[in-house]
Amino acid sequence: MSAPEDTAVPETPGIHDAEIEQLFGAGGALGGSVGSYRPRHSQTEMAKAIASAIANQGTLIAEAGTGTGKTFAYLVPALLWGGKVIVSTGTKTLQDQLYTRDIPTVRRALQAPVSVALLKGRSNYVCHFHLERTLQNGRLTAREDVGYLREISRFVKTTSSGDKAELSQVPETASVWNLVTSTRDTCFGSECQYYQDCFVMKARKEAQQADVVVVNHHLFFADVALKDTGIAELLPAANTVIFDEAHQLPETATLFFGETVSTSQVLELCRDVLAEGLSHARDGADWARLVAPVERAARDLRLVFPEDSVRLALNQIAASSPFFPALDTLKDCMDDMIAVLEKQAERAETIQQCRDRAKEILYQLENWNGPLEAAPAKPAAGKKGDGEEPPQEKQFYVQWVEAYASSLQLHRTPLSIAPIFNKQREGTPRSWIFTSATLAVKRDFNHYAAQMGLWNEPAQSWPSPFDYERQGILYVPQNLPQPNSFEYTDAVIDAALPIIEAAGGRCFFLCTTLRAVNRTAERLRTEFEARKLPYPLFVQGEAGRTELLDRFRAAGNGVLIGSQSFWEGVDVRGDALSLVIIDKLPFSPPDDPVLAARIAEMEKQGMNGFVHHQLPSAIINLKQGAGRLIRDEGDRGVLMICDPRIITKNYGRRIWQSLPPFKRTREAAVVQEFFRQQAAARVAEEAAAQQPEPDLA
Repeated sequence: MSAPEDTAVPETPGIHDAEIEQLFGAGGALGGSVGSYRPRHSQTEMAKAIASAIANQGTLIAEAGTGTGKTFAYLVPALLWGGKVIVSTGTKTLQDQLYTRDIPTVRRALQAPVSVALLKGRSNYVCHFHLERTLQNGRLTAREDVGYLREISRFVKTTSSGDKAELSQVPETASVWNLVTSTRDTCFGSECQYYQDCFVMKARKEAQQADVVVVNHHLFFADVALKDTGIAELLPAANTVIFDEAHQLPETATLFFGETVSTSQVLELCRDVLAEGLSHARDGADWARLVAPVERAARDLRLVFPEDSVRLALNQIAASSPFFPALDTLKDCMDDMIAVLEKQAERAETIQQCRDRAKEILYQLENWNGPLEAAPAKPAAGKKGDGEEPPQEKQFYVQWVEAYASSLQLHRTPLSIAPIFNKQREGTPRSWIFTSATLAVKRDFNHYAAQMGLWNEPAQSWPSPFDYERQGILYVPQNLPQPNSFEYTDAVIDAALPIIEAAGGRCFFLCTTLRAVNRTAERLRTEFEARKLPYPLFVQGEAGRTELLDRFRAAGNGVLIGSQSFWEGVDVRGDALSLVIIDKLPFSPPDDPVLAARIAEMEKQGMNGFVHHQLPSAIINLKQGAGRLIRDEGDRGVLMICDPRIITKNYGRRIWQSLPPFKRTREAAVVQEFFRQQAAARVAEEAAAQQPEPDLA
């Protein structure tokens, strides 16, 4: 399976390269309308390739280095020639940014008469039915929810979208949202009394009629898996599908093409069965006695694993383990509850809904440890004469359990999403664009192409316009212990402290585990206080991501400590961020059952699991973390990677050659001198800015 690099795409009649060059040139539509716009060769060439793929209804894997301006590079051809376009982004934050800022900017610049809609998952929209029911029965779990519920009730009377992102007074994480939004299981659809006013249905209707629809990856793949988000109705009419932040697709698709059932779902169901039974069929059963055995069985299943955090494949659970009898007990108790719900379902629609949920959960519990192999998926049609045909692939799953403090999840995860995703790409010809700053390893796209099943599809890479050699340094400190040693995190902090001090704070400290985040935060608090260093500390988990970033930017000299959620999708420009420290190479955790099963399958096929999967995945992840440092042509900074394996292991060369071409050093003194020069330059700039204007009178 291979994806050719930098495949030349022929110019297509109707979309001329000259037209693209004019639009992206200094005197073009973008330059005249976007104040900060500057022509970039990489951006123009990327736009040409995307325009050609759209015209040919082809597929393109497009890697664009940081600063290329990939958003404009795909929006311009999409808005002018794309027909009906679906743009899918990595997060809801990026989705909102595209909808509220980027697309309006490009549409205005091009004077393109296209309509745009924003479509999110149903949990983002207030549900009139569930809001009304919550207002009536007042089942609130937290004191602050009373005030939040009042705000939501006011909001519904004035909003046209019902999108909870518009209501900043109620935090997105507030538990009350679960009570006033619907799920696929709790929605009555066209039978609902509020159907005509339903915000979800309105959003889907607008998306049906719009030329450009902005969604996110979770929504896109939830629809593929569940047919519950409105994408299924949109896709047949779409001429062009663009995935931005496409490096996230393998993980997101794996999440949705798999199945998960949890003890939390069972307990939530029991809560609703009790409430609805008492409300609508009090005389139909002893509802408290009915749900009690199910709740007890769910809790007993969780307690089979006494630890707070466990990840085990099914074949790692001993045959003599109490897990299997506990699972059977839960199924039997669910069966008994369903029998009663069947008899009482006609008493109320909500009881009928509880019955349907119970049957679905029981089906998932029974199916979880069923056959591992599914029927072979039909591959996407190969193109004549362009190399080997895509191989037929059977679909295999791995079954595993994951224990949290109060819940046990049973997962059934596909080993490869390629055959499933290729099935989605069959049918109506359309263009598929996959773009991100991190899709290749040293300009080799094989890893990504294999994950997504994009065999023999064109893949191109455009370099960043930044002058990395002038703008930054890659620093790997000397004499650190091996990353698996007990003292490793403390040794990293000891090496980092003088560099943080030289940088004047202004640092992202990116860790690969939450344990390292907590230890780093504990040590830095102590050290900053002892050394009287005035750097505010912002730690993941102490506030939401957006709030932490806003406070970090405002501080100007802060140190932010975070794990995976801060490795990507974070943009801090200017002096507020001048140092990015990465504690370890981001290899997947060795206890990941899905990873272990994938490696075993690859090795059966004669491949090397480390070389062909773990290493490329780690490099792509590391490129994302490294990409936080230089976000603008004026940025300067140091990328400090503490893991000695980047120097000592044979594969280390492949890693640093995939990173931006910074100057490289292993000497702390070189880094400290770099920051001294940067500080002196800032002082000089500030002094110059304060000089009075010359008197020309």
